[in-house]
Amino acid sequence: MEQVRVSIIIVNYNAGEVLVNCLKSIQKYIQSIKYEIIIVDNCSTDGSVALVKQNFPRLTIHKQENTGFGAGSNAGVNLAQGEFLLFLNPDTLIKDDILFPLVELLEKEPNIAVVGPKILNFDGTLQSSNHSVLSIWQEFLIKSKNNLDEQNISTQSEVSFVTGAAFFIRKKIFKLVGGFDERFFMYFEDVDLCLRVKEQGWKIIYAPQVSLLHIRGYSSRNISDLMAVEYRRSQIYYYQKHRPLWEQILLRIYLTSKFLIRATIKKKYLKIILLILNFKKYPLKINCD
Repeated sequence: MEQVRVSIIIVNYNAGEVLVNCLKSIQKYIQSIKYEIIIVDNCSTDGSVALVKQNFPRLTIHKQENTGFGAGSNAGVNLAQGEFLLFLNPDTLIKDDILFPLVELLEKEPNIAVVGPKILNFDGTLQSSNHSVLSIWQEFLIKSKNNLDEQNISTQSEVSFVTGAAFFIRKKIFKLVGGFDERFFMYFEDVDLCLRVKEQGWKIIYAPQVSLLHIRGYSSRNISDLMAVEYRRSQIYYYQKHRPLWEQILLRIYLTSKFLIRATIKKKYLKIILLILNFKKYPLKINCD
């Protein structure tokens, strides 16, 4: 019997119909390599689980408490049989057989651990999916047109990190570095993992010859205020973990100036300010400058 080579792991939270569409696209296009689909549901309340069971009755869904994307992904890995892992957001769509070129690349290049495909919006425009080292400078540039232009790489290239929306990795390396850090509830867990992989001497590759579509932020649209706070919480933790002291200080000054006036108007900004000033829970740390 043919062995499973790739475990496709999807962490779902209220993705509903878009998750079903994602699964249908996988079923339609991926034919060349034996794979399994592992869905980890983080306490969805929109009927996602019933909808998936209705359309894919043979597919098992693993339910768990919602402790974040990283924790859900790690739970999926614990069930995975494949030697390769493909983490997919539920709001992605496959438009061709992406597994064959991804597996082929890692088989040909044993020093590559992670591959990120080109990610496109549904109108065909480029979506931010790879970066150089994430720093205070990138905080100012990450959403700028110039930064997006820099990411429009036409050839396969080594990068510092790729996005977790479509993240292909060797399972043995994922386990070697300890998987996703579950202290990141959402955001930055992919950056953190890539940094730890690179510290072990492995390469992160952006492969624009492989692409897929991504709606982006579908599940978090109805809880955007909560996710805005979680983004900054994860950002502060990331800086605390990886960036030098002066960048940690500058980040807090920048974020305070950005949100202080807004905090008088909207509650989510007040929560962000309280988060920034919570030095007891998120102390400044001396890392390598």
